[in-house]
Amino acid sequence: MATQKEDTCTQVTGIARPILDSLGLELVDMEYGRVGRDAVLRIFIDKEGGVMLDDCAEFSRELSLILDVEDIIACNYSLEVSSPGLDRPLKKQADYDRFVGRLVKIRTYQPYMDDSGNKRKTFLGKLDGLVDGVVRMTLNEGQTASIPLDRVAKANLEFEL
Repeated sequence: MATQKEDTCTQVTGIARPILDSLGLELVDMEYGRVGRDAVLRIFIDKEGGVMLDDCAEFSRELSLILDVEDIIACNYSLEVSSPGLDRPLKKQADYDRFVGRLVKIRTYQPYMDDSGNKRKTFLGKLDGLVDGVVRMTLNEGQTASIPLDRVAKANLEFEL
């Protein structure tokens, strides 16, 4: 059974999708949570070449108007729209396809072995892709790792000099 938080995010995503499409933007992530009696809805957006402040402001304006009319969030809330940053999370298959060759950090829920037999929870290296539900990467130490996606707790791009 879905939680109120999941229901809210699903409803907001449905409303946001046409706005994002019309502005040429991509939904990267969404967070919704309560802070005391109020709530915070954080939406992270991106586009090819990077998202600018004007993109965030325009999307925020358009979404705010519809959310106010639809009254999906029953309490006072703050809407925050921003770029995913340099350490953008990898959430969807398309993210793993788009960022092949980039430096990524992957954390697993439990220690997991790289292809050389070393157990670890944090893997840092170049992303080789996601094939059949398995993230493949070449680690900075030279060995490779094949991590089932269901073992990934968090995956992010890493800043490269």
